[in-house]
Amino acid sequence: MTGRNSRDQALRERAHRVIPGGMYGHMSTARLPAEYLQFFSAAHGSRIWDADGHEYIDYMCAFGPNLLGYRDAGVDAAARSQMSRGDTMNGPAPLMVDLAERLVGMVDHAEWAMFCKNGTDATAMAMATARSHRRRRKILVAEGAYHGVAQWCVLRGDGVLPEDKAHVLTYRYNDIDSLAAAARAADNDLAGIFATPYRHDTFRDQEPVLPEFAAAARRICDEHDALLILDEVRTGFRLARGGSWESLGIAPDLSCWGKVIANGHPISALLGSDTARDAVTRIFVTGSFWFSAVPMAAALATLDVIEASDYLERIEERGHQLRDGLRQQARHHGFALRQTGPVQMPQMLFEDDPDLVLGHAWTGEALARGVYLHPYHNMFLCAALTEQDVRTTLERTDDAFRALRRRSGDTRAGKQQHANRGLGYDEEQVDHAT
Repeated sequence: MTGRNSRDQALRERAHRVIPGGMYGHMSTARLPAEYLQFFSAAHGSRIWDADGHEYIDYMCAFGPNLLGYRDAGVDAAARSQMSRGDTMNGPAPLMVDLAERLVGMVDHAEWAMFCKNGTDATAMAMATARSHRRRRKILVAEGAYHGVAQWCVLRGDGVLPEDKAHVLTYRYNDIDSLAAAARAADNDLAGIFATPYRHDTFRDQEPVLPEFAAAARRICDEHDALLILDEVRTGFRLARGGSWESLGIAPDLSCWGKVIANGHPISALLGSDTARDAVTRIFVTGSFWFSAVPMAAALATLDVIEASDYLERIEERGHQLRDGLRQQARHHGFALRQTGPVQMPQMLFEDDPDLVLGHAWTGEALARGVYLHPYHNMFLCAALTEQDVRTTLERTDDAFRALRRRSGDTRAGKQQHANRGLGYDEEQVDHAT
């Protein structure tokens, strides 16, 4: 850290004395380049400011919750209005029913809704509901898929016992044979299948779902009288105004929602069909703050915008503008930048960069120029991002590519140019859209 980030450095040193490791979970910057800041003091629209006051055009959106723009005026006004009347009370406010009705009306498969706080809450509720449905145990999840930090699904870390995952079987995403084999292994004990709307694992290219794979997941659940669970925590209302698989004609039994439904206010949801209604009433789930009224008011205001505005089309337009500009820049500077995933949730990795050396260096250079990108996690665009924001971003990323070429040397850039030609990147980068 330099004097430029002296306040951030001081906060890290203080944090290490009173917070184990100084930070934890996905908010830790331990795996990011040294230039990445740990603490932020403000956010508005498409911008964030670090603890030292430096401004960035933001492409992480708080890891997803920012959909409309930080501190959206309408959403925050609704939250303040409800706060003046009450937030966490002896029971929920009447608007809990309003919110459930709105979500049921917006998502085709949904016939009921329950609310919680985090994505992990929603996926854990879905898992328990699936097991309650026919009192079975086996849950199928895709290899490497992230469904939260409960012990049954956490991907790494100590404190997880083999028996915590004893009834969790894995399959390969988009591999129908693998999914069918996992279902056969579960046999008459299959409770449910988890799937994400598309494959958005970290450290790898994103992969759109194959329609035939989604159909196979639905068919297998029907054959086994098990529940199909769609994890929409990252994708909900970013890919579509309803469920992400509605365009495929595939209806899950349960779907897990979070991140954007209140534009950053803390709330998540489990939505379900009548098939799962009896099962979910038999499980016991609750939390002191699950019934708080302020996030529900914010969620209703967010859904107003989702239903009535062109927020999604604007995000997609800005996403294409960014992707096209980066494609041209990478080609011009002799790098093969693989851009995968839907444009509103882009993933950017370099060809021939298994240790992420180029990716870390490039995103670090962009950060130094006031653009917050991520070297290995899918990113997010918000509706507050403007055409001028993207133009400014591209001016700065062009300079970051120029600096990267100086840092990596002509030899490495030549290898990238060769990869460009060999893989066909001269004309079009990998562009997966769901």
